[in-house]
Amino acid sequence: MITESISKIGFDYTETHQLVANSARDFAEQYIRPHVMEWDEAQHFPVELFKKAGEMGFMGVLVPQQYGGSGLGYHEYISIIEEISKVDPSIGLSVAAHNSLCTNHILLFANDEQKNRWLPKLATAEWIGAWGLTEHNTGSDAGGMATTAVKDGDDWILNGAKNFITHGISGDIAVIVARTGEKGDSRGMSAFVVEKGTPGFSSGKKEDKLGMRASETAEIIFDKCRIPDTNRLGEVGDGFIQSMKVLDGGRISIAALSLGVAKGAFEAALKYSKERVQFGKPISSFQGISFKLADMATEIEASDLLTHKAASYKNQGRITTQISAMAKMYASETCVKVSNEAVQIHGGYGYTKEFPVEKFYRDSKLCTIGEGTTEIQKIVIAKNILK
Repeated sequence: MITESISKIGFDYTETHQLVANSARDFAEQYIRPHVMEWDEAQHFPVELFKKAGEMGFMGVLVPQQYGGSGLGYHEYISIIEEISKVDPSIGLSVAAHNSLCTNHILLFANDEQKNRWLPKLATAEWIGAWGLTEHNTGSDAGGMATTAVKDGDDWILNGAKNFITHGISGDIAVIVARTGEKGDSRGMSAFVVEKGTPGFSSGKKEDKLGMRASETAEIIFDKCRIPDTNRLGEVGDGFIQSMKVLDGGRISIAALSLGVAKGAFEAALKYSKERVQFGKPISSFQGISFKLADMATEIEASDLLTHKAASYKNQGRITTQISAMAKMYASETCVKVSNEAVQIHGGYGYTKEFPVEKFYRDSKLCTIGEGTTEIQKIVIAKNILK
């Protein structure tokens, strides 16, 4: 196995970690694999699957047990996302978004009353979580957001829209970052929790996507949406700063998702190369194919180690901004390259839906875009190394 080395270089790879990984693998094989192409073709978001994932402890991985979560660390979390994504990256994406964005934002910045109110429902997947930062005209430039929150007595009135929101239709609760000050001011945004059914809170267009099609992506709209001040997370003006800290952990999630994509595509290509016979022998025996496999395996190994190094930093409470960006950037670019080569190794069959590499190829590209593009990761890394 490519991943064996992480148990040998000082990371806290424990028996619990292995049990969790095995559990996620079994879950994916039993409940996801039979439906992968069905859900992809229909762009079906399987809500009941996530309820089952909640029963397994996969929807509150990092949440302490006192709030109904699994109370696990980042190494275990990576393995859960990776094992699910090796079977269906779109399901891995939704599990990651629920855990690392919505749930983690509340875990990190809510007060005790708020944690007790929301975390148990999120950790068990009684409620599916969404997280709203991106808007139609503000992707990487989050500071220019147009969605506003204006104080009105003991309430806030939200107006605007968020775009590309995972679980934007099916989500039961959303953490929303809205402008409470001037545009471009990093201290001019605040974070709020909005529950489904709140007047003025609705869903808009569902995106028709290239890949990750079983993970729901949609617009959410606020039209004079009134929420109490008790739904504010942290201090007024802290929303953007909070979001950047949430994204540090979220980038580890995308690195894990990328690992799953890459490993799934690699394993499919390796198997096919041993079975496909041309000129009287398996194509894996030809140098042109074997060198591709060697490059793929090496880059996956490097991605694995970077991702688990970021996890180790996170578990130790160290600042992860640079290493998370490195892991996300490298692993996401690797998964695109690996899935591309996997299609190439399959030849014409790789371009058909009969073989899994076609879907890995489509799914992979999102990893270089979501939660900060590759270019944004390079900016983050450069700023840190030039300090």
